[in-house]
Amino acid sequence: MKEMSTTGNNSTLGGQQPRKHYGITSSISLAFPREIDHIYTQKLTEAMKPFGVFEGEDELNHRLAVLGKLNSFVKEWIAEISESKNLPTSAVVNVGGKIFTFGSYRLGVHTKGADIDALCVAPRHVERTDFFSSFFEKLKRHDEIKDLRAVEDAFVPVIKFKFDGIEIDLLFARLALQSIPDNLDLRGDSLLRNLDIRCIRSLNGCRVTDEILYLVPNKENFRLTLRAIKLWAKRRGIYSNMLGFLGGVSWAMLVARTCQLYPNAVAATLVHKFFLVFSKWEWPNPVLLKQPEDSNLNLPVWDPRVNPSDRYHLMPIITPAYPQQNSTYNVSTSTRTIMSEEFKNGLTVTDEILQGKADWSKLFEPPNFFQKYKHYIVLTASASTEENHLEWIGLVESKIRVLVGNLERNEYITLAHVNPQSFPGSKENHNDNEFVSMWFIGISFKKLDNSDCVNIDLTYDIQSFTDTVYRQASNINMLKDGMTIEATHVKKKQLHHYLPPELVQRKKKSLGDINRSSNGGGSKRCSLDGSQLDSSRDTDVGTPFSSPTPVSKPCQPASTPEDSSISPPKHPVLVFTDSPPASEVSPPKPEQGMSIPVIGSKTIATPVAKPPAPPAGNTIPTVVGRSVIPRITSSSPSLAELPNSVNGAPKRPHSPSLEDPPKRHKDTEVFSDDSAFKEPYPPNSNGLDGEEGPTVEGLSATKPMPIPTIDTSRSQRLPSSLLTDNNELSTGCPLKSGTTLV
Repeated sequence: MKEMSTTGNNSTLGGQQPRKHYGITSSISLAFPREIDHIYTQKLTEAMKPFGVFEGEDELNHRLAVLGKLNSFVKEWIAEISESKNLPTSAVVNVGGKIFTFGSYRLGVHTKGADIDALCVAPRHVERTDFFSSFFEKLKRHDEIKDLRAVEDAFVPVIKFKFDGIEIDLLFARLALQSIPDNLDLRGDSLLRNLDIRCIRSLNGCRVTDEILYLVPNKENFRLTLRAIKLWAKRRGIYSNMLGFLGGVSWAMLVARTCQLYPNAVAATLVHKFFLVFSKWEWPNPVLLKQPEDSNLNLPVWDPRVNPSDRYHLMPIITPAYPQQNSTYNVSTSTRTIMSEEFKNGLTVTDEILQGKADWSKLFEPPNFFQKYKHYIVLTASASTEENHLEWIGLVESKIRVLVGNLERNEYITLAHVNPQSFPGSKENHNDNEFVSMWFIGISFKKLDNSDCVNIDLTYDIQSFTDTVYRQASNINMLKDGMTIEATHVKKKQLHHYLPPELVQRKKKSLGDINRSSNGGGSKRCSLDGSQLDSSRDTDVGTPFSSPTPVSKPCQPASTPEDSSISPPKHPVLVFTDSPPASEVSPPKPEQGMSIPVIGSKTIATPVAKPPAPPAGNTIPTVVGRSVIPRITSSSPSLAELPNSVNGAPKRPHSPSLEDPPKRHKDTEVFSDDSAFKEPYPPNSNGLDGEEGPTVEGLSATKPMPIPTIDTSRSQRLPSSLLTDNNELSTGCPLKSGTTLV
């Protein structure tokens, strides 16, 4: 295996050993740290301590003790299985077995209370069915093990449990070996021969983690830098592979690449260089830690030259271990734009820190998601029991990126920004016996220069998403009574109906403070960065677009009540339509079991009734005015007249109006050949900040008309998004001639 690249030294003469370097290119700088760099690094460490990113000695020793016990269990179990399968006594004694760790714990960057990702490696005569039967039963009999559950049919099968208070996710892989020695190195590609795909997937985490550690020049500097970047990403709300941002392994590879480019730098310098490199990175050029190699095992790898679907990946970060894969296939145009702006903001802040104008604490300031947009979609998932709720929100959260992709493809939407943090439902909006979680998606609308109004209908976007969730829940027999999804459109001023007032007010207050400190002299770049995502928790399809800019002539605000009698699990309908003059405003009149609009309008001479909080269990069709060319809309059947689909959910026949052709058909995927390789347009300084540019001012007094839709759900952007481990890849090298890497 090629361990690292080499390049010739300037003074190299015949026979002289060339100087080694890390990565696929030579370093940008070999400068050694100055005394001030060590001082800044110490200050960085102190700034991270209040966030609990460092574990105490006692807790570290406790983890080691737990892993030691687990390793002993594995050896005992494999010996017992070997005896039951009539292996000779001499073979049973030496059969071995071992626990390997991977993820944040293996990298040495885990936080207090974090779980441990582990892999049980067994010899060839131990079957996967043994792991999920006899080993599971062995764990069940142990008093120190709690919350034991097996997920055998997962993409990567796993047993989850708590061992003496430490959460552990344990995978299984059997190798084509007679015994497993204690000094086994999983980095060798030959170990993958004759393995089934589930074992290869299970081994991948350990192999990638070990390869990352091997490819960085200084592990301690890498670890401290990665701790800082992971904390920053979580605080800024861009740490979630599941929702289309980056997960832990992706952040680790970006930091590792930075370490390769500045091999002698300390953590404070590396954090700054991280933002410098990736704020200027020309996506979708891939990030690679080593030159991809073909081990002739015929396993699928990431290669856009061979696999056309790989060409649509917007932010490829390629794992260094064979088979190479893209760890960021969930990234969309919206999430890439959000992360790119966060990189620029991070560069601005670290510039100030290294100039002595700010402290490291400024880098970890939370964003202002709830002051950032004028319009939001509130996605609500509810269930009747706590157990059902935990199961239900896991499925819903894993599909939110489908909704974001649907919204991105709407011709009037330029950005759909999901906040990775979920919030509990308000007691006053839901029944006491319901368990509710909410996610918030900020919406930016396209700039339109005309003064007329037009319908903006998100009915299909929402319903195709709920169709997908309900259908999958039904297919895996998860759907139970009381499991519902609701999508509601609200304006910023209505957020207090869903969130604690102090949360919204606090973030509103901090917006000005952060903008003032970030903007300084009114920098355009900082005006966008001053208000980003809300703080996120640690969790794990599109086409390029231009950033939003202000509407020239907004419509006059108006509002009207719109009732809907959709009952879960029927699909929610979300509608945007024309706005009449403000004088036609009438207060909403909620009825029992009916939906009510929650959209407000700006203060005008005519009194406008404040919309009440939404009742529990109802979806809310909403109406927003837009400044665009008017269009003719055809009538469509009411939901009550439509046939039912999964679990009684309404279907709508596809009968587009005469004006539908200008809008992209929603029942097919549309990609341009080069769309994945275009850079998003440079964000406008007003594009995402505070009072978002393309404002949508009011409500309509006319009845909103939903676009008729078909029953089938939209397919996801890439086939790989259906495969958590991206196993659709093809072989080869991802680099093109002229690829820009730094």
